[in-house]
Amino acid sequence: MANITRFDPFNELARLDPFGNMDDLFKGFTLRPVFRGLEAEPQIKVDVSEEDKSYLVKAEIPGVKKEDIHVSIDGNQVSISAEIKKEKEEKEGKRVIRSERYYGKVYRSFSLDQEVDQGGAQAKYSDGVLEVKLPKKPGSAAKQLTVS
Repeated sequence: MANITRFDPFNELARLDPFGNMDDLFKGFTLRPVFRGLEAEPQIKVDVSEEDKSYLVKAEIPGVKKEDIHVSIDGNQVSISAEIKKEKEEKEGKRVIRSERYYGKVYRSFSLDQEVDQGGAQAKYSDGVLEVKLPKKPGSAAKQLTVS
């Protein structure tokens, strides 16, 4: 019986490639350049750091009013959401050349190792960065069990 092999057309092209590795040809290939004039839907980028008695969360939410940001805490679950409203209009004289609008909501949720004391939590928003200080709830440290 004959050995069956899978045909890979890119492997065949790589053998004929006079310029080196064929993988470099497809590196960075995305559809984004097609939509160069449009803005991508924003995402919340989050950094979480832990101290002895609290967590510090830094979330990047540029272009949002602080009234449109909502932070909720439920035990060790933290949720951050924001409503984004962006309008852009370009005019030449009295004639509108281009008008764009974006309305949407971004949402990010994550769990922490320990429960958070909701009463002592503080949030501050400036320059597009939301800083949330979340004190750990006393007595809620994780307990290790010994398996017998």
